Amino acid sequence: MFPALETEIKPETLSDPYEDFMHHHLQYYGYFKAQKGNLSSSAPHQCVWKTSPRYTLNGSYGERDDLISDTLEKESFLWPTCLPSTGHAQIDAVGKDPLMLSSPLLRSRQLLYDELDEVNPRLREPRELFSFFSSRGPLQAPKWPIECEVIKENIHHIEWVPPEPEYFYQPTGDEKEPEIVGEEQGTVVYQLDSVPTEGAYFTSSRIGGKRGIIKELAVTLQGPEDNTLLFESRFESGNLQKAVRVGAYEYELTLRTDLYTDKHTQWFYFRVQNTRKEVTYRFTIVNLLKPKSLYAVGMKPLMYSQLDATTYNVGWRREGREIKYYKNSADDGQQPLFCLTWTVQFPHDQDTCFFAHFYPYTYTDLQCYLLSIANNPIQSQFCKPRALCRSLAGNTVYLLTITNPSRTPQEAAAKKAVVLSARVHPGESNGSWIMRGFLDFILSNSPDAQLLRDIFVFKVIPMLNPDGVIVGNYRCSLAGRDLNRHYKTVLKDSFPCIWYTKNMIKRLLEEREVLLYCDFHGHSRKNNIFLYGCNSNSRKHWLHERVFPLMLSKNAPDKFSFDSCNFKVQKCKEGTGRVVMWRMGVINSYTIESTFGGSTLGSKRDTHFTVEDLKSLGYHVCDTILDFCDPDQTKYTQCLQELKELLQQEIHKKFSNFGQDVDLEASWSDIPLSDIESSTSGSDSSLSDGLPAHLLNIANELNQKMLLKKTKKKRLQTRKQRNEQYQKNYLMRELKLAEDTPTQLSGRDKGTSLEPPLTNLVLPKNMETVQTQLSGRNKGTSLEPPLTNLVLPKNKETVQDPKLLSYIPRRPEIKSSLIGGVHQIGPVLTHFQEVQK
Repeated sequence: MFPALETEIKPETLSDPYEDFMHHHLQYYGYFKAQKGNLSSSAPHQCVWKTSPRYTLNGSYGERDDLISDTLEKESFLWPTCLPSTGHAQIDAVGKDPLMLSSPLLRSRQLLYDELDEVNPRLREPRELFSFFSSRGPLQAPKWPIECEVIKENIHHIEWVPPEPEYFYQPTGDEKEPEIVGEEQGTVVYQLDSVPTEGAYFTSSRIGGKRGIIKELAVTLQGPEDNTLLFESRFESGNLQKAVRVGAYEYELTLRTDLYTDKHTQWFYFRVQNTRKEVTYRFTIVNLLKPKSLYAVGMKPLMYSQLDATTYNVGWRREGREIKYYKNSADDGQQPLFCLTWTVQFPHDQDTCFFAHFYPYTYTDLQCYLLSIANNPIQSQFCKPRALCRSLAGNTVYLLTITNPSRTPQEAAAKKAVVLSARVHPGESNGSWIMRGFLDFILSNSPDAQLLRDIFVFKVIPMLNPDGVIVGNYRCSLAGRDLNRHYKTVLKDSFPCIWYTKNMIKRLLEEREVLLYCDFHGHSRKNNIFLYGCNSNSRKHWLHERVFPLMLSKNAPDKFSFDSCNFKVQKCKEGTGRVVMWRMGVINSYTIESTFGGSTLGSKRDTHFTVEDLKSLGYHVCDTILDFCDPDQTKYTQCLQELKELLQQEIHKKFSNFGQDVDLEASWSDIPLSDIESSTSGSDSSLSDGLPAHLLNIANELNQKMLLKKTKKKRLQTRKQRNEQYQKNYLMRELKLAEDTPTQLSGRDKGTSLEPPLTNLVLPKNMETVQTQLSGRNKGTSLEPPLTNLVLPKNKETVQDPKLLSYIPRRPEIKSSLIGGVHQIGPVLTHFQEVQK
């Protein structure tokens, strides 16, 4: 392979380094089938040249060498050799020869070598394809829109599982509904100044957000006795717009809407400082949009105490009393608003506490988790993180490919694929915790996990909407739109995360069968965990799409509710990932919904879900995949039979409610399943559908310009005006035809008249009757009476008769034209026929 080296190093003492490496590389991934012919197999060990500092490795796995300016000087060039023990003298000789060491034939920019001599070198990952992590450098800092102020503090929370179940709050009926007084009667203690809302749109981003000095938005304490709470939310995933002090220990809170919109106030996450213990505080969020909420049926907010975390290793816990969800009495003439109020007592004086709608999981949390995978020597062998794309703000959307290396190409091609995604809605952090549980299990050394990696290729997108997660949105991206309504989009630049996800799955379908697609979400109005699927139109696969959720409900009976599942495909949900992937050919395409509250099933009845509960569902998803694909189809067949019985019962119940009787034995399988199920209780897609914010402004401007053009054109209101316009248009066409005839052209050359006089036109004898009918226009009769008994000569000779002029009183332009003798009898006859019609 290197002919220039054959005269200097004998093949029997020194093998080709590149060929030796490629042999091991291809054999490891199951693509090498030939025998290793010219490679030495008697080498007891491997030696690596590190004589010159120019050729030493300058970084560990994951360093971005392509960011180094002088690549040729700073990259490492390695020459692995397999030598017998008798060849060490030759190695030393080569090592002392600078010409040999600097030979371009011995260099390779594709080989990477870490700091352990005994480890085999490996090929460099394709550039700009994988997103690397450096164990010796900082993580990629999140990029924010340039309008957002960001504090410099790093917010971190410990993971903790409560030792006892956290039960729902039981309303007493005496809960107070505080009247909203606002800043007119209160004191504003926290307010964001520059927050882009509807009408604005995303333009650019930078690390750290807005340039300049960060303002101190919190009030200044007047002394140690000042007990005013200090609020803050300008950190990753934080959301609080304004805080108004309306009492000594009572505060009204306003949430920030999703950026570049005026909607979607549900997610909250903020910090308070300067607390006092054994004092009852009341917080009231005044601008929630949903009329129904789990807070009305016992859900509690989450609280985190910094002192408890550092002292007692206690993390997030459910807190709150006197919880009430009610309609805001203040009517501003726009959409109705709703309030959430609760009271709480802080555990310590001068503590730093956080409140959240659900357990936060930030973009930085994800990066730290992926970094731990990259630094794990075992997990990094079968889990490859790469950059699927960049978001609008330039943050990386990660794609993980998880599978064990195949032994043969046939085995690799036979693997089916499973696609999982989460956090398309940034405020639904439940999805990230389920995804975390799935990844913990699938990357473990469990026999079931190894089996899954052997038979499947997992494509995992753990955070589809990193921009929304970073800025603390509840539902939208920085385009101001719900990404889960735009999977059919062709706007790659406006919705890159969705566009690249769909394209990735489309290419995957061309390579192999996609067995399962799951998108993890959160639900704010229903308890338990359930899913939405798609009814199969194929009689061959009838009810098969319901087998997986039924199996999942059996594996997690105290968390997953099959009765809450729905498989109806609504028109308003055509742009969701679930429906689009189903129409692309993925039969088992689901949206898995996890409640923000807890369970109403089994042993966990009336208790809140913890982080471990959600992570356990990720494990149950893996377990259900194994059951679903078990070669022994006993479980599958039993579930299918159970589904048929459940469906028969549902059909019978539906018909009984209408007072009808149906023969289920004969025709029940012909009843469309969409007629049986009710519509889903998902979110209103119309709130977040449409063009992205920046294109919407352009479209509005174009519509206004078009509207102005239309208003400038005077509309014809009366019938008389329409007739006059018709007559003018008709005469213009006739004059144009007359000017274009050859007879006219020849007559122009001879100097004769362009139009011969109208002669020999015979009018009907009862002309007076016709004139009487025509004169009825002044009496409100029809303007165009039927013309009858009009006899024209066969030779169509023209005639000029004064009586003819009185025959057309309603066409003054035609009358004047006939007097001037500019019309032929042909066009006149055509006009009469048209009038007669």
